[in-house]
Amino acid sequence: MSGLTDRHCSPPKSGSATTSSSQAKDLLAQLHADWQIDNQSNLLKRDFLFKNFHETMAFVNAMAWIAHQEDHHPDFEVGYKHCLIQYTTHAIGGLSENDFICAAKIDQLVKEPLDKS
Repeated sequence: MSGLTDRHCSPPKSGSATTSSSQAKDLLAQLHADWQIDNQSNLLKRDFLFKNFHETMAFVNAMAWIAHQEDHHPDFEVGYKHCLIQYTTHAIGGLSENDFICAAKIDQLVKEPLDKS
């Protein structure tokens, strides 16, 4: 899907800057169209929908493995048929490339076309 999936997260250095709005826009364009940037909360988010609880939990477990492997962990909310994922890099108080790397890897977990038309 994108070069983001070939990258790995790296710990942000003290004093690192957040991604600029143009960088964030370029990185967002490499993700599924359902990802959104919430500028007010400085986060990247997407709500994944599933057929049932079993599929939702299988997705959550796979997402948790990605978070563990990349050592970059989202905030998430789980319901019966959905999982809302929110990424931000707390150490720098906003979005970093790490957030987009993990989002791209999570996109690979679901089988659906990028274009819903």
